Amino acid sequence: MLAGGLVLAMVAAVVAVVAFTGDDSTSGGDAGGGDKTNDSGWTQVFRDDFDGTAGSLPAKDSWLIDKGTGYPGGADHWGTGEIETYTDSTKNVSLDGKGNLRITPLRDNQGAWTSARIESVREDFQPPQHGTLRVESRVQLPDVTGAQAKGYWSAFWLLGAGVRGNPNSWPGIGEFDVLEHVNGIGEIRGTLHCGTEPGGPCDEHNGRGSGTTCPGSPCAGNFHTYAFEWDRSSSPEELRWYVDGKKFWSVKATDVDAQTWKQAVHNSSFILFNLAIGGDFPNGQAQATTPDAGTKPGVPMVIDYVSVRSRGGTPQATTGPRTGFKASGPIRAEYATSQQGTAVQPSTDRAEKGGGHTVGWLGDGDMLRFDGVTFTGDTHFRARVASGGGVATEGGKIEVRLDSPTAAPIGTLEPGNTGGWQTWKTLSAEIPSTTGSHDVFLTFAAPQPDDFVNLNWVGFS
Repeated sequence: MLAGGLVLAMVAAVVAVVAFTGDDSTSGGDAGGGDKTNDSGWTQVFRDDFDGTAGSLPAKDSWLIDKGTGYPGGADHWGTGEIETYTDSTKNVSLDGKGNLRITPLRDNQGAWTSARIESVREDFQPPQHGTLRVESRVQLPDVTGAQAKGYWSAFWLLGAGVRGNPNSWPGIGEFDVLEHVNGIGEIRGTLHCGTEPGGPCDEHNGRGSGTTCPGSPCAGNFHTYAFEWDRSSSPEELRWYVDGKKFWSVKATDVDAQTWKQAVHNSSFILFNLAIGGDFPNGQAQATTPDAGTKPGVPMVIDYVSVRSRGGTPQATTGPRTGFKASGPIRAEYATSQQGTAVQPSTDRAEKGGGHTVGWLGDGDMLRFDGVTFTGDTHFRARVASGGGVATEGGKIEVRLDSPTAAPIGTLEPGNTGGWQTWKTLSAEIPSTTGSHDVFLTFAAPQPDDFVNLNWVGFS
């Protein structure tokens, strides 16, 4: 639901909504009733039950509240054509004192709409290597239908963390719409956005998606449990969408090319909830501009809880600083403030050389970001690397950029072949004398899509 949103071409897909895919299997997670236990081997990664005083904002250590009509430097109207302004007013977003979060769209006397959009502070949600991540929420969609619902656009989704460093990196960084619902209609939709726009492997701006009705009771005005499973344990890897424990959509790695899948899916994400008004999707479904004078303000989207759980694989390290580093380091790679296309793995490197965990599966288009790195006239860039040799390592480069992932590189390393994926070597390259505090972006470039290097730590001297 970010840049470009869902345009009129989506109308046919929504109207010709697909019911359950024929696979009525339930996940090992919270099927239907929103059971809050860690069953079937799941481990809790994050949870918010939205407990708190009525009229208060969601916990600031867990949620950011977007304001305005777009990310700084990004597309206007959030890239979707929606017409509201997001605020942090408790009239638009607040706890209800009964264990729910309410997002409420309002219209003033001049006809201007306000609403709310929140994002998780954490941006490191992704499955453990060879494991599965399940993101789930119990949501009551706005209890409004027909003419009074024109322009309502509720969403529960995940967005690739790379967008926080580059708001124009959509759709390549990946977007998983767990739930979208417009105009009070009888169906909800789940979608993967990826690749390039327009068109591309995910048919942007439409995305690869499907819809379904809600089992047992209408979607609007009733609580249902919506879930997304991000499975890197299967072959091929798979993304799955559920409502009340019933799978209604899936996308496999073989449905798109390898590089597109890697950029969109081998990537950490953050969680969003929002209730937009107007825009490409509701306009397309209604075949008219929305909202209009008959749209009813003040009907909330109500969120009971959101949970993130993992199962299987090798858990990723989540401790350590996320911002504020000394350039002299060493700055451990797993402590990156954000990343794109990477994963953390145990290291066999000697403890005095870094040890602990390393970041692996680094290839063309991947990125690591370290916020608030303080330089003191440093003139060299150092990195502790390992690579497996063969064609995959030929021509691969690690580039250092300051303050923007698209800035000109100030230094470049070519790891080449160190003799193995756990055979470690420290490399160094000259950089211009650098002082002050900068956000450091490590970008990875190669003439082929295969991963070409693992990284333990970086530093400057």
